Amino acid sequence: MFGLRHKLSLGFGGLLLILLIIGVQGILRFQELGQSIDVILRENYNSIVACQQMKENLSSMDRGIMLTFLGYPQEGEEQIRKNEALFAEALQMELNNVTLPGEREKARALQALIIRYRAVLQEIRKRSLPDNVSRRLYLAELMPLSQQVKQSADEILQLNQQNMNAADSRARKLAASAQRQMVLLLSFGVFIAMIFLSFTGKWILHPIHRLTRSAEAIRDGNLELVVPAESRDEIGRLSEAFNDMAESLREFRRSDEARLLRMERATQEAFDHLPDALAILNPEGKVEISSAAARSLFGLMAGISLQDLPLDDLQTLFRETVSGAKSRQPETGHRIHQRFVDGDERFFRSDMAPIRDRRGNLSGMILMMQDITEQRRLSEMKRGMISTVSHQLKTPLTSVRMAVHLLLEEKIGPLTEKQEELLLAAREESDLLYRILTDLLDISRIGSGRLQMNCREEAPRTLILEALEPIRMAARDRGIEVVTELGDALPPVYADPVQIGQVFSNLLNNALRYTAPGGRIAISAAAEGEMVRFFVSDTGSGIPHQFLQRIFEQFFRVPDQPTEKGAGLGLAIAKEIVEAHGGNINVESREGQGTTFSFTLKKADSLGDQE
Repeated sequence: MFGLRHKLSLGFGGLLLILLIIGVQGILRFQELGQSIDVILRENYNSIVACQQMKENLSSMDRGIMLTFLGYPQEGEEQIRKNEALFAEALQMELNNVTLPGEREKARALQALIIRYRAVLQEIRKRSLPDNVSRRLYLAELMPLSQQVKQSADEILQLNQQNMNAADSRARKLAASAQRQMVLLLSFGVFIAMIFLSFTGKWILHPIHRLTRSAEAIRDGNLELVVPAESRDEIGRLSEAFNDMAESLREFRRSDEARLLRMERATQEAFDHLPDALAILNPEGKVEISSAAARSLFGLMAGISLQDLPLDDLQTLFRETVSGAKSRQPETGHRIHQRFVDGDERFFRSDMAPIRDRRGNLSGMILMMQDITEQRRLSEMKRGMISTVSHQLKTPLTSVRMAVHLLLEEKIGPLTEKQEELLLAAREESDLLYRILTDLLDISRIGSGRLQMNCREEAPRTLILEALEPIRMAARDRGIEVVTELGDALPPVYADPVQIGQVFSNLLNNALRYTAPGGRIAISAAAEGEMVRFFVSDTGSGIPHQFLQRIFEQFFRVPDQPTEKGAGLGLAIAKEIVEAHGGNINVESREGQGTTFSFTLKKADSLGDQE
């Protein structure tokens, strides 16, 4: 049987043979051309360059003699020596490259002339000769010799140029002959290829197109078609296998439809028993399956598009997930949804995850609405308890601190050395406790939204310079360099300068605390979209990698680090203040190499655009 493989072998074999012939001919012709060019370069070009160089060097030597006559002996001698050496190199190149008949005699004649030239030149350069004698030698002997040397060099140059022209003519004839042969072979190859392509369409392309149209029809759901098998080669056997596959698919469809129906009902039943609101969406945002909570609380019925519901936050989340730019801050307000169920206020936190097929293409979305009502109630209870306890403790603590201060000022009577030592320790601990209570009250006010924010347009440079002022003296005392790296074109930001000053204070004091003497603290800022990002970097001890995720937690302190006393609330307060401004705060650190904290604030003009 004359199969598809034999047909392809016949066609491609002929083309391969033609390509081999063309390739061999091309290589041979290119070798001949290369040899011709090499002959030109080797036999003529080097001699031409050498002769031209000698003429130029001789002219420069003559100019050097004239400089000597004009009263510049040092410059003239330097020019003569340099060009004399270059002339000798060019002459040696010509003597080593004698390739043409008569060229050797001319080169030797040139060599004899330059020897005579040098002898006369040596006489002229003698300092004992009077100037008029030197000039007479130059005019009477050296100038005629110079002209003879140039004429001799020019004769050698002309001889090589004539040979180059002859070699160039031969190379052109060879190239034209090679071109004619290549055109003939290519024309023959194109003719054979056209014949092969005409048979290829009949043998391969038409049957493959027919199979492609059949596969597209099966993809669209038409499993009843039959592909005619018109040949007994591989394409014919593929058509028969295709028909067998279609028959098998028809059988599978009948059985799979029943199984898929059972699976869909089981999935829906499982979703209805879930306490949270869940829904599966297709890539266009239409609901396919949803839980009972999703249907009753958010109206996510099967077949309804997310765009048709008054859920702007979920539509934004869907677009972010599709584009791959989904925010990873589920605690922010725009991800929390409030619903009333039987008069009871409930809160849900939304999140969405893409569903991808084996090729990584988006095939759907899963929407999760987690009920966080109890979490918010516990958080509010904890915040209220912290606020109440802090308020209750602050008043008696203020009295204790006042009493300690009065005792230290000896208003009531003199103190012994031991009593003063105990009172100083008590004052330090009471001040620390007061700062902790103040921090707790700040966190409580920020979390409950009771923190008074006096936001206005501020220049980043002003915020940074005001924050640096309180720590400059302490940094200087510890031998730590503090630098600012600010551009001139930073846009103003919208912020409360007092609260942002507290953020800077916490970050700068941390940097100062963990940076050894001789270290460096740098503050910088840069525009970033609609935000301005501020950076506080140090060359301190750094933060171990395993603690970076917890560094902003309340009451967390990195273990085994020598530091001042504190409750671990400074960074937590900084995070709350920055997020209350609509920004975010990050940390990057390498243990032993320093730490960089950064946070963002909104540009003042971006708020105007939103309005």
